[in-house]
Amino acid sequence: MKLELRQVSKSFGSRTVLSGLDLQVHTGEVVSFIGSSGSGKTTLLRCVNLLEPIDDGAILLDGDEISQIGRDPNPIRRRIGIVFQSFNLFPHMSVQRNITLALTQVLGKSPEEANESAKILLARFGLAEKIDSYPDQLSGGQQQRVAIVRALAMNPEVLLLDEITSALDPELVGEVLDVVRELKGSGITMLIATHEMNFAQEISDRVCFLDGGRIAEQGQPKQIFANPTDERTKQFLRRVNFK
Repeated sequence: MKLELRQVSKSFGSRTVLSGLDLQVHTGEVVSFIGSSGSGKTTLLRCVNLLEPIDDGAILLDGDEISQIGRDPNPIRRRIGIVFQSFNLFPHMSVQRNITLALTQVLGKSPEEANESAKILLARFGLAEKIDSYPDQLSGGQQQRVAIVRALAMNPEVLLLDEITSALDPELVGEVLDVVRELKGSGITMLIATHEMNFAQEISDRVCFLDGGRIAEQGQPKQIFANPTDERTKQFLRRVNFK
């Protein structure tokens, strides 16, 4: 699997959010995006998942330009899953139904097969006893873990994680980050927008610092966090008091 962004640009009105951004991601790689609010992290992920159309450039998956105007996004979204910071679970559906809905409606699995997949994944992430619960009966951390399970149930090749801890109380962050650590061990490709600097340093194969819609600097975590070369990267890390 190879995901490639070539000179991708995206604006909202007069505000440029992504500006000629280039990126290549390979199978099993974990790439984290750091940067100030408004630097383009979330928009980048939404463009990759085709939730936002790009204005210029191209996004390719295994050499196939998936960002073409008029392209059906649904087959692509089966290969590229996304987890949002606000969980986006269906409040009127049980945990089980939140997970199985797309399996039956999109992948065409039988209810029995879908339910079995849900049970296996929930058990894997310590949520087996919550299968019949509803989202408002779960903690924020549990809801986010269910959202991750829902994305994984589609067996994506790439998983996009958009600030998945930003809506959580501090004491719940750890349980969600543990899930991501487990996923890294499984070898799935991940693109992560995060404000958790220590976690980005630990989990990533590569860290990209976004500034003004461009990747101002990228490299291995040790280099980015211990010896950044770009002045804006240095300023950002000082401002967030990264040690």
